[in-house]
Amino acid sequence: MLERLKQIESRYEELSGQLSSPELLGDHAAYSKVAKQQRALRDIVERYRGWEVLKEELAGARELLETADDDEMREMARLEVEELQAKLESTETELKVMLIPSDPNDEKNVIVEIRAGTGGDEASLFAAEMLRMYQRYSERQGWRFEILDASESGIGGFKEAIALIEGDKVYSKLKHESGVHRVQRVPQTEASGRIHTSAITVAVLPEAEEVDVKIDPKDLRIDTFCSSGPGGQSVNTTYSAVRITHLPTNLVVSMQDEKSQIKNREKGMRVLRARLQELEEKKQHDAEASERRSQVGSGDRSEKIRTYNYKDNRVTDHRIGLTIHQLDQVIEGNLDPFIQALVNHYQAEKLKTEAIAA
Repeated sequence: MLERLKQIESRYEELSGQLSSPELLGDHAAYSKVAKQQRALRDIVERYRGWEVLKEELAGARELLETADDDEMREMARLEVEELQAKLESTETELKVMLIPSDPNDEKNVIVEIRAGTGGDEASLFAAEMLRMYQRYSERQGWRFEILDASESGIGGFKEAIALIEGDKVYSKLKHESGVHRVQRVPQTEASGRIHTSAITVAVLPEAEEVDVKIDPKDLRIDTFCSSGPGGQSVNTTYSAVRITHLPTNLVVSMQDEKSQIKNREKGMRVLRARLQELEEKKQHDAEASERRSQVGSGDRSEKIRTYNYKDNRVTDHRIGLTIHQLDQVIEGNLDPFIQALVNHYQAEKLKTEAIAA
């Protein structure tokens, strides 16, 4: 570990030196690339340097403990040794986590697809609430949230909604949201007060850049049509809605949120690239793809990663056994307790794997 940390520090210093070179300052694209690489290493370098300082302080405290002349001084030194030892061990654990190979998609923006599953109108209403929940969470994070397309159910819900979320390390925080989310509550239309169970699916896809996914225009069939609203009523009489079919894979993306055909096409291509990248990653990582499909599932009640129980104001994540009795706050976008717990859980799993491999 120590050798790897020294290599990272050396690379960080090299990049820092490049940032002050006149040649790089005159090339905005190259400067941005180097600056991004340097920022990616900054946290681990600072933590490593802090770890080195702690080691020096601990060595000094131990020496004082061995050479102290009186009991009071020895007791102070003993307490300091204990405190520094705990800090050193904690920092070492953090460094091990930081050295775990990161997901190459962690820095990317995401496309979130939410679909109503089992439960009819109640599922579509919950899909709309979940979309708002992710929007509020994005606002808390300082991210940009944009609804790319939505298919309304006619009662204020969504059969399907697609959103783009842009910001710092969006995928790293939201990637564990993929799966079936189940809601238990009394629907507004339920006269007897009986609790219903409904489900929706959430898919979080890292946004693919054009350089990541090459699409041959000859592989596309693009159809235009008039956009429509709930129940099929016409929204406008121009052919602004776009349906893009990728012929080799038969993937279809429809987009009608904008009044401009050009904008709908641009949005549709962003979604198509993300889906094609996901498809390619499924081929390359069969095991991971199998796990993801089992998480997302079909939207059936029996498949779930998280349950939202309104009667008890309770949210439970079934993957890590975490229950929080603050559903009202979670729905308002306070997802940090779950997201951080999931990140910690999967980091711990990776640490175990790294330890076994070593």
